[in-house]
Amino acid sequence: MFTGLIEEVGKIESITPMGGGKRIRVKAKKIMDDLKIDDSVAINGVCQTVVSFSDSTFDVDAVEETIRKSTFALMRTGDEVNLERAAKLGDRLGGHIVQGHVDTPGRVISVGATATDRLVWISFPSQFEKYVVNSGSVTINGVSLTTARVDGPKFMVTIIPHTWDVTILRKLKAGDEVNLEFDIIGKYIEKLTLPHIAGGKKSDGGLDKYITQPEW
Repeated sequence: MFTGLIEEVGKIESITPMGGGKRIRVKAKKIMDDLKIDDSVAINGVCQTVVSFSDSTFDVDAVEETIRKSTFALMRTGDEVNLERAAKLGDRLGGHIVQGHVDTPGRVISVGATATDRLVWISFPSQFEKYVVNSGSVTINGVSLTTARVDGPKFMVTIIPHTWDVTILRKLKAGDEVNLEFDIIGKYIEKLTLPHIAGGKKSDGGLDKYITQPEW
């Protein structure tokens, strides 16, 4: 599990094809302090497992499913990436609950600015509209952010100067693709309640006693 608070910006040192997947080597500093094999690291919001490491780099193996559902297909040597190690028990949860399981790529519509922040509009496939609510949590390239406006299959986030400066969000421009992960809580609520809403079927879940079927 992650929190969406980026620890540092790393750099892609090499990408090696592995069948339909890729072995990706990332150069980093801060997160190398206690990194070991089998640790989880979110790379632009994508949870990956460390398979080898040196003093200044670590390797992960991105499988075909990961590449299909994220922007990893667009990744190039020399690219900067947001990095976050998995959260420890007892740490403060400063962002929100992030799994590192990307739902879909989104596309930047526009990047604007006010006197105090950046305004970024992002579009996404319409089937995910149900997971996006005003003032809700969303992860963009691994960064925990709050939606400021929602308009159908697009939303806007406001990004404070600190977050803008210390993540790769500062490089965003119209047309860029980004990794999106929507709030896991909404997904579980949907799974648990859908049988009651669609078709009136009963489930064996503990929510049965809290959900009342309409009489009409």
